[in-house]
Amino acid sequence: MKLKRLIFFCLSGALAVTLASCGGSSDKNKNADEFTASEDSLKEQIEEVVYNIPSPSEIPYLLQATGAEFNESLLNPRTKVDQYAARTDKAALNLGVYAADIGYLTSYDKTQEAIDYLGACKTLADNLGIIGSFDTEILKKFEANISNKDSLTHLLDKSIKKTEIFLKDDSRNKLSSLIVAGSFIEGLHISTGLIKTYPKNLLPTDQRVQVLTPLTRVVLEQKKSVGELLKMLQTVEQTEPVTTMVADLTALEKAYAALNIEEQIKENRGDLILSDKNLVEITSIVEKLRKNVTE
Repeated sequence: MKLKRLIFFCLSGALAVTLASCGGSSDKNKNADEFTASEDSLKEQIEEVVYNIPSPSEIPYLLQATGAEFNESLLNPRTKVDQYAARTDKAALNLGVYAADIGYLTSYDKTQEAIDYLGACKTLADNLGIIGSFDTEILKKFEANISNKDSLTHLLDKSIKKTEIFLKDDSRNKLSSLIVAGSFIEGLHISTGLIKTYPKNLLPTDQRVQVLTPLTRVVLEQKKSVGELLKMLQTVEQTEPVTTMVADLTALEKAYAALNIEEQIKENRGDLILSDKNLVEITSIVEKLRKNVTE
C-alpha cells in the first residue's frame, strides 16, 4: 500500500471517529443518515487531497526519467536524525523527508545509501511509536536484496504499511499530515535544487532552457499538489510548525498562479514559462519551506 493510500484510509477513519464523538447517545439513531452522508463527504474530500499529492518515490522517479544527474548535496544528511528524534513534529516531517530521499537514492540505484537512510527512518519511526516499521528483520532483507530495485520497493512499501496502526489513532492526523508534507517538500526541493545548481555559463541561454525544460516541467506539474497539500494542512490543528507551512504554501500557491500556466498553454505559449528564470520565486519559497522542515 503506497503512503498516499495509507494516509487516506487513516485520515478518513480518524475523522469518522471525530464525527461520531460529536453527537450524544440519545440522538445517534436519529442522525444516522446525516452521519453517514457527512462521513462519505469527508472521505471524498480526503481522497481528493491525498491522491493528488505525489508519493515519496514519484517526484524522484520523474527526475531520474528526465536524465538529470544525481546530486547528493540535495539530500538531507542522515546524521541530523538525532536532532529530530526528540520532537514529534520534526520527527514526522523528516520521516517524510527521508522517505523522499530514499526514493531519490533508489531511483538512481544508490541502494546501499538508501539502506543507510532506512536506519534514520527507523530512529524516527521508533521515536514516534511506530514499532516494527523499520525493524532489524526488514533492514536485513533490504541488505539481502540490495541489487534488486523491485524487491527494495516492495520491502519499503511493506515497511510503510506497518505505520497504519499508528496512523489510525485519531489523535495522530496532524503527524500523518506532516509526514506527507515533509515528503512532498523534499521532492520539490530536489527538483528546484537540480535546476538552481545547473552551471550558469555552461551553455547559451536558449540551449540551457532546452536542457532544463524536462526538469522545469516536473516543477510546474506540482502546482495542483501544492494546493492539495495546503488544503490538507488547513484541516489540522493550526499550531507550529503547521501555521508557518500554511503561510509559506499560500505564498507558493500564489507564485505558481502568477505564472498563469494554464492560460499560457491554451494560447500555445507554454514555452515562455519553461525558462528557469520563471522559477526564481518558487525556488526561494521552497528553500524557505525546506529549511524550516530540516533545521
